[in-house]
Amino acid sequence: MRRTRRLSGRSERQLPMCAIARFAAARACLNNVTGNFDPQRIALSRKDILLIQSDPKDAKAVREALNGSFQVDWVRTCSEGLQRLALERQNGRPAADAFGAVLVDLFLPDSQGIETFDQIFRALPEIPMLILSAEKDEDVAKLAVQRGAQDYLLKSRLDSYSLPKTLDSMVERAANAEALFDEKERAQVTLNSIGDAVMSTDVWGNITYLNVVAEHLTGWSGKEAAGRPLEDVFRIIDAATRATMENPMKLAMRENKTVGLTPNCVLIRRDGAETAIEDSAAPIHDRRGQVTGAVIVFRDVSAARALTVRMSYLAQHDSLTDLPNRTLFSDRLTEAIAMAQRYRRNLAVLYMDVDRFKHINDSLGHDVGDRLLQAIAVRLYACVRSSDTVSRQGGDEFVILLSEVTHVEDAGVIAEKILNALKTPYRIDDHDLHLTVSIGIASYPEDGAEAEALMKNADLAMYHAKDNGRNNYQFFQAEMNVRAVERQSVENGLRKAVGRQEFVLYYQPKMNLLTNAIVGVEALIRWRHPQRGLVPPAQFIPVAEQCGLIVPIGRWVIREACRQARAWQDAGLMPIRVAINISAVELHDKDFVATVRSILTETGLEPRYVEFELTETFLLQDSNSTSLVLRALKDLGVGLALDDFGTGYSSLSYLNRYPIDTLKIDRAFVRDITTDVDDASIVRAVISMGRSLHMRVVAEGVETQEQLAFLKQQSCPEAQGYYLNQPVEAEAFTRLLGRSVGDTAV
Repeated sequence: MRRTRRLSGRSERQLPMCAIARFAAARACLNNVTGNFDPQRIALSRKDILLIQSDPKDAKAVREALNGSFQVDWVRTCSEGLQRLALERQNGRPAADAFGAVLVDLFLPDSQGIETFDQIFRALPEIPMLILSAEKDEDVAKLAVQRGAQDYLLKSRLDSYSLPKTLDSMVERAANAEALFDEKERAQVTLNSIGDAVMSTDVWGNITYLNVVAEHLTGWSGKEAAGRPLEDVFRIIDAATRATMENPMKLAMRENKTVGLTPNCVLIRRDGAETAIEDSAAPIHDRRGQVTGAVIVFRDVSAARALTVRMSYLAQHDSLTDLPNRTLFSDRLTEAIAMAQRYRRNLAVLYMDVDRFKHINDSLGHDVGDRLLQAIAVRLYACVRSSDTVSRQGGDEFVILLSEVTHVEDAGVIAEKILNALKTPYRIDDHDLHLTVSIGIASYPEDGAEAEALMKNADLAMYHAKDNGRNNYQFFQAEMNVRAVERQSVENGLRKAVGRQEFVLYYQPKMNLLTNAIVGVEALIRWRHPQRGLVPPAQFIPVAEQCGLIVPIGRWVIREACRQARAWQDAGLMPIRVAINISAVELHDKDFVATVRSILTETGLEPRYVEFELTETFLLQDSNSTSLVLRALKDLGVGLALDDFGTGYSSLSYLNRYPIDTLKIDRAFVRDITTDVDDASIVRAVISMGRSLHMRVVAEGVETQEQLAFLKQQSCPEAQGYYLNQPVEAEAFTRLLGRSVGDTAV
């Protein structure tokens, strides 16, 4: 059994079929192109011999010597011979097909000496020619052979052995030459037609052949390259190290086997340009199996290699922001932990989430949201060192690896820098976008010795930052794990609460401080948990916002509050305005306005008896989309109140920009109005401002007689708080409303 040749530890049979096919074709073609043609014996067809001879005796001697082995077509002059050849062409038959050889006496009546040969040879150089010569003219015959004749014979020595044998040999050589030419031509066309480059050398490593593709890739023409050392034409280096690589063709000849190019191989063109190539080289053998040279089939893989590099990059980077993705970040974090452990260093992970980003996507579209994420990525990158890593984990979540921190507190400095950098408004199209972020920080080794633990704890700290009002950062603390379990329990319970009708509304009156009459009511949601009892909103509303349940819960609140307000009116009680707190998530829901319109129609409550309370934090977000929603609500006829007034960044600017009806003085100012001069001044200013702008002013959080007295002294129109009335269920509020007297106008 023939031994299977090996390539890089694999048998040739294991090579891809396309590679085997290329080598087989290239080797077969190159055997022919480079002269190693080994045809089988060609069976000669009997062809006519054209004899150009003026002497009948000599012509007869030729016929007798051939003895019928060839058919002889005899003409007497050079011109007749040329006419005979031309006649075959006129009949559409190549003269070479009609005559196997031409026998000619160079001394004819119409042509003498070498001129006779030149005329006939110019007319048909492809037909082998045998010169018949007298001994005295032998020098002329030899000259004809030098110019292209196959051979010459002396007319005095013609016999039945030498002449047929000479003609047989001539015809066979001509047939072999023609077959070889055809094979070479086919091989040449084939090699120049394939997409791969093909190059061959002789056994000494000198170039013998380049096809058109090889000429293009090397920058050498076949004529210029022929005979040159392989290293002059085929210069290859390692793409990574730039070191010169051993030429695979010499290796193939030395080891007498097919060999592959080393990965990352780069070909240096004659002009210095570089091309990434790949493929293999193989030895060329003669009929005896001896190595006579080598062939290499190679191709330009620059585009494929660039695509591979690009695909590898995309597999490790976020396509939107171009930041490292989750996979690459995990690798870098694992590596950073190993380095920190080795050199006893600290590192920190900052887990960051954009507050209320979903609302921007829902209200302005994903295109604006994507561009905002790109802008955030740019600012984040500017906040850290080049040795640190900023990664987008997906959605609006980013993680920052501070690969080396001297003190854990240094991570807090970076977090503060990020908060300040990201709060500057973003201008995208016609939108001025304000946003805040929440950041959780976990450090190595205190908060985890492994990547997974650090990420988990940083994430927990981030949620703790959200629970603490957003727009801040929190360091991880062990008790956060307990809170995380608690939060998950709350979320699981919320998902069942709506269907189980576990929510209930409490109502807190708003009092007219001049008449002491109830003029409005604020609807406050409570969760009547089957195990925990009555759960206040502060313990579940933030969770509902984060897990996406706030929208269905909010719709239930609006529908129930409107239904109850209409029920009081149907019971004959005085109509009052019901105030409903609306979160940013709800207001940015694309169906919010349509939902409100539908609920008003369903319950039959007039829009003027509904007031939505909004926080200043919400108004800090995209001003254009916010204005559109608020205007749409005003067109419905509902009222709008600005809750927690005075706690935002630029409260006064909103009073002109948005259709606000009511200002609610935050309880933080009311609490200390009798003891803090600044808080008292703020409350006076808000009351005066509301009066000047014809807005209703409501002070919330009134808990003492002294606070109430101060507000009455400052002519504050309305107030609410535990001192006046605590929130109660609908039945209890019905009794309060029935006892209320005073101004019933809204």
